[in-house]
Amino acid sequence: MPPAGARRAPAAPGLGAAGLATVLLGAFLPMLDFSIVNVALPTIDQDLVAGPAVLELVVAGYGIAFAVLLVLCGRLGDAFGRRRLFLVGAVSFAVTSLACGIAPTAWTLVAARAAQGASAALVLPQVLATITATTTGHRRARALSVYGAVGGIAVVIGQVAGGMMVSADLFGTGWRAIFLLNVPLALLAAVLAVRSVPESHAPRSAGVDLPGTVLLSAALLSLLLPLMEGRSTGWPLWSVMSLTAFPLLTAAFLLVELRAERAGRVPLLPLSLLRIPEMRRGLGIAVPFYMGFGGFMFVVAVMLQQGLHVGPVAAGWALVPMAVGYFTASLAGPRLVGLFGSRVITIGAVIQAAGLSLLIATALADWSHFSTLRMLPGAALAGVGQGFVSTPLFRVVLSRVPVDRAGVGSGVLATTQQSSLALGVATLGTTFLALSPSLGMGRALALVLALQAGGSLVVLWLSTRLPRTVG
Repeated sequence: MPPAGARRAPAAPGLGAAGLATVLLGAFLPMLDFSIVNVALPTIDQDLVAGPAVLELVVAGYGIAFAVLLVLCGRLGDAFGRRRLFLVGAVSFAVTSLACGIAPTAWTLVAARAAQGASAALVLPQVLATITATTTGHRRARALSVYGAVGGIAVVIGQVAGGMMVSADLFGTGWRAIFLLNVPLALLAAVLAVRSVPESHAPRSAGVDLPGTVLLSAALLSLLLPLMEGRSTGWPLWSVMSLTAFPLLTAAFLLVELRAERAGRVPLLPLSLLRIPEMRRGLGIAVPFYMGFGGFMFVVAVMLQQGLHVGPVAAGWALVPMAVGYFTASLAGPRLVGLFGSRVITIGAVIQAAGLSLLIATALADWSHFSTLRMLPGAALAGVGQGFVSTPLFRVVLSRVPVDRAGVGSGVLATTQQSSLALGVATLGTTFLALSPSLGMGRALALVLALQAGGSLVVLWLSTRLPRTVG
C-alpha cells in the first residue's frame, strides 16, 4: 500500500457513453449472480447431492464474501486506481465463474462461489466511484439513476435467465451454464475498460485501516453466517454465540473508527459521512428496501418450485411481470426525479406496498388455485414500486459525497445494499422455510409479504425526511 500522503490526483477525464456502458456491464454481472442461482438450486442438489445446508452455503458464501469486502475494495480503488481494480476484479470474476461452472463437488462449488463473491466486491465499488469521480451535474445524476435501475433489474432478470438456461441445458451443461456465461462477458468488460474507462484516484492515499477492516468483517460474518446457516443446522451453539457477538463487534468497530477519525487518520468508514443527511437517511431507506427485495426473490423461487411444483423456466417467467414493471419505472424514474425530486421514492414505496398487499390477498383467498398467472397483477405493481424506489436511491445517497471520498462512499452504499439483500434472504427466507410446515405455504408466504410491506412503510416514512431536491 502506498504511504499516506497529500498526493494530488490529476483530474480524471470524463466518462463517455462507452465507458458508462462498460462499468454498468461490470455492475450488472455481480448483481445478476446474486439471484441467478436461486432457481438452479434443486438441479444443483440433484447433480451434486448437496443437501439443504450446503445449498444455502452456495447462496450465502457469495453474498457474505461480497458484502464483507466491499468497503475495503472501495478503499483499494481509491489508492491504486479504480480502473485498475475494475480490471483485476473483472478478470477474477471470469476465472471464479469458470471455477463455479466446472465445480466437481458441492463443497468445491461453495468455495468457488465465495471466491466469486470476493471478485464481485473488487468490481462493484469501482463502478460507483468511477461514475462519481468522472461525471458532474446532470450526467452524474443520470448515470447514478441508470446504475440504480441496472442493479434491481439484474436481480430480477437473474432468476428469469437462470430458469431458462437450466432448462435449455446448453451443450449439456445444465445448471453450469449460469456461471459459464459470465466468463466471456466479464472478459469483455475488462477489454472494453482498457479503452473506454478513465483512470481515477482519490486525491489522498489513506492506506488500509486494518483494525476497522477486521472488525467490520467479523461483525458482518457474525450476523450473516448464523442467520443463513443456523436453521438448516439446527441452531448449534456456535450460531447462538455468533449472534451474541454481533452487537459487541459492531460497537467495537464504531469505536475504533471514531477514534481513528478523531486522531486525523482516515478510517475504513469515516463516520463523518453519516453527517450528510442524504447519506444517512438514504442508507436508512436502503436497509429495509433491499432486505425485503432479497427476501422476496428467494422466497418466491422456493414457493414456486416447492409449493406450486413448477419447473425452473416457469419459475423464472413468473417474475417477468415484475421485471417489466421495474424496467418501465426505471425508464421513467430520472425524468420524474427531475420533476418531483425525492418524492418519487415516496410514491414508489406506496405502489410497492399496494402490490404486496394484492399478492397477500391472492395467496390468502384461495391457495389451492394460486398460480403464476394470478401473481401477475401484484408482481407487476410491486415491480413498478421497486423501480421508483431503487432508481433514484443511489443518486440521493451519493449526491453530496465529496469526490475524494467517492470510493469509500460507494463502498459503504454497496455494502449496505449487499448486506441487506443477504440479510433479507437469511431472515425472510428462514422465516418462510420454518413456518411453511406448520402454517402452510400460502399463509407463510402471506406473512413474509406482510413483513416486506411493513418495510415499505418504513421506506415511505424515511423518504419524507429526505431533502426534496435531488442533486
